[in-house]
Amino acid sequence: MDLISIIIPYYKKKKFIKGAIKSVLNQTYKNIEIILIYDDPEREDLDYIKSIKNLDKRIKLIINNKNYGAGFSRNIGIKSSKANYIAFLDSDDRWLKNKLEKQINFLKKNNAYICHTSYKIVDHDNKLVAYRKAKNYSNYKDLIKSCDIGLSTVMLKKKIINSKCQFPNLKTKEDFVLWLKILKKNFNIIALNEYLTIWRRLDNSLSSSVIQKLLDGFKVYYLYMRYSFLSSLYLLLCLSFNYLKK
Repeated sequence: MDLISIIIPYYKKKKFIKGAIKSVLNQTYKNIEIILIYDDPEREDLDYIKSIKNLDKRIKLIINNKNYGAGFSRNIGIKSSKANYIAFLDSDDRWLKNKLEKQINFLKKNNAYICHTSYKIVDHDNKLVAYRKAKNYSNYKDLIKSCDIGLSTVMLKKKIINSKCQFPNLKTKEDFVLWLKILKKNFNIIALNEYLTIWRRLDNSLSSSVIQKLLDGFKVYYLYMRYSFLSSLYLLLCLSFNYLKK
């Protein structure tokens, strides 16, 4: 049974982190390591996080010496992981109990390097607000105008991550850049069309900041994908329109 490393960055999500961790510990697939990266220099939740670490010997805690952001924290977690397979989970999201088992079997059956699942979206109070259906992607141009891959749904082979293909230094959209880079390397991102992940939408989260999303969205195209200024603006408009449409 292959080891799977689960990478979870933590920053001020005390209300939800225990539920996220328990959804991993309750998985039917048991050969796992959980790498929890504490990314809050204020350290106000550190004792609580240490108590969660003590729930299971498979939990490893890394404490950043400053706030690196979710993307760089995931890179740190990946580098310290021991597994050939990596799964990502944000600290306010959850998995259904058979998510890892179904996903690693799906990857192996399809001889694939990366896949994602469909997911349900809930609000702060766990009220269901939307669904997202997973789709297959074989070309970065299929994803360029609308990022429909939920980070907490993704599992991949560690070997496709390296210094030129990892999470960038962005506050939001950092996962979007990575998926585009992976597609540009000619890896297909395949879809397991089952609702195996619960993704939480929070009004006060970085990912809900309109201005931050617009700034980072532009950087995705202009800085990381090397489009021209005008093309980057056009793609940003497309991305924003598709987001509103959803």
